[in-house]
Amino acid sequence: QVQLVESGGGLVQPGGSLRLSCAASGIIFNIYTMGWYRQAPGKQRELVATITSTGTTNYADSVKGRFTISRDNTKNTVYLQMHSLKPEDTAVYYCNSRLGVRGYWGQGTQVTVSS
Repeated sequence: QVQLVESGGGLVQPGGSLRLSCAASGIIFNIYTMGWYRQAPGKQRELVATITSTGTTNYADSVKGRFTISRDNTKNTVYLQMHSLKPEDTAVYYCNSRLGVRGYWGQGTQVTVSS
């Protein structure tokens, strides 16, 4: 059974930082592309960042220079380090694993940026 469990969300002030984690089980983690997506109220789910099995990263323009995705294959975990957070970053953040047409989602973790 595949499980992706996100953690690290919460309430943070504008300009603050958070680090999200996603622990995966039930997959051969190191061959999967891992990603973070987010969905704000009333909006569609959107890509935040991805990292391939070889470490190639891709970011949405809105987070470039502020967010960093990384992975630790020894811990089957992918991270999203977020700096300089803005109110518009407020959303539920979802972890995703993808291998070809096979994909899995976590349950999501709420990130709220507000003063």
